[in-house]
Amino acid sequence: MSTISIIGSGGMAAAIAGLAAKAGHGVEVMSRDAAKARALAEQVGAGATTGMFGAVPAGDIVILAVPYSAVLDVVKHYGDKLAGKLLVDITNPVAADLTSFVTPDDSFGAQEIDKASPADAVIVKAFNTLFSHILAAGSFQGRPLDVFIAGDDAQAKARVAAFIGSLGLRPMDAGPLPMARMLEHVCLLSLGLLAHSIKHTNFSIGVSLPG
Repeated sequence: MSTISIIGSGGMAAAIAGLAAKAGHGVEVMSRDAAKARALAEQVGAGATTGMFGAVPAGDIVILAVPYSAVLDVVKHYGDKLAGKLLVDITNPVAADLTSFVTPDDSFGAQEIDKASPADAVIVKAFNTLFSHILAAGSFQGRPLDVFIAGDDAQAKARVAAFIGSLGLRPMDAGPLPMARMLEHVCLLSLGLLAHSIKHTNFSIGVSLPG
């Protein structure tokens, strides 16, 4: 198993950290709030550690588990400490109205993160279409959760897919990094369903395959 570094200490960070530790991965938690990082590491158990915010992450895969409103500053703060790292973007650049995005019209969240990252860092979009409590459960109505991924580097996507599979989840490759824009729109779809029809967050968007 590998070591996973998670930058962040909120609900999505906790969900991914918990699943990773249960699957036997090493987990490092990094956060601006050191106390929250320590609390999450203690909650996860299984030898989870904390790292200094802004230091070189120990993990083979680095999960950017902070809100989109903070992620660009976080990436810029780390700077060259993220050089050569595989960065997993789980963010959604949703505006306050919950029906639009804060990114430029000709861009999308994962692309803006790519621009802010070291040139040799690799970005893979994943996990952004799941609510944190659904992800933490690891399945929905007895079925594995679908985790959609997008990225330009086939090897990096294979590594992320293998990590997702090790958590008992089902990786679904959506294509190259520009498809991350579509995955970010899936978040808006979920918010629309939440506001207008389903009225709660106990649902998961996935794919049903015959047979």
